[in-house]
Amino acid sequence: MTELELTIGDKNLSSWSLRPWLALMQSGLPFRETMVRLGQPDTREKLASLSPSGLVPVLRHGDLVIWDSLAICEYANELSPARGLWPEDAAARAEARAVAAEMHAGFANLRQVWPMNFARVGMRHLKPDAVRRDIARIVDIWTAARQRYSAGGPFLFGSFSIADAMYAPVVSRFMTYGPLDLPPLAAAYVETIFSLPAMREWGEGAAAETSAETA
Repeated sequence: MTELELTIGDKNLSSWSLRPWLALMQSGLPFRETMVRLGQPDTREKLASLSPSGLVPVLRHGDLVIWDSLAICEYANELSPARGLWPEDAAARAEARAVAAEMHAGFANLRQVWPMNFARVGMRHLKPDAVRRDIARIVDIWTAARQRYSAGGPFLFGSFSIADAMYAPVVSRFMTYGPLDLPPLAAAYVETIFSLPAMREWGEGAAAETSAETA
């Protein structure tokens, strides 16, 4: 198969890059990772040559270019259907797509006030009402999914799905700006995602970036 190449931004900062990277890791598909450091003098020029949107992430597969995080996750599922990146059950799959799309399009207040800073843990930060509302909605999503699908495994819909990939950066934010007083099901889910080997690998990369910056 033609090599997959995923271009990402900084692991410490790029929440949109984490989502498809995690989905690809969980898919078992081999891929090459290319990083473009964000906020550098030549960042805009580099991204313009790699991505039609001028943003990360972007996946290249031969002549195909995919420049949206959720679309990249969907493509990974197409290439590796046996890994079940969407639930097999049609109703669960529809619900998983709905909560993934809600994350993709929403929670702007959380993203703006609490930007991803993966390598930092336990930072105290303001929680204005808009952020509290976003957190409450996310906790409701997680709790409802875990109540319905816990028999299938520890993830939102039992086994790992694209929905989990979409919410992984939120888990990192809860670690960065917490600890938060989460209800038991939501707290257990945070631990499930943060304990994934792929999440730990991403975290090691984020820590290496910040260490290099302060060296």
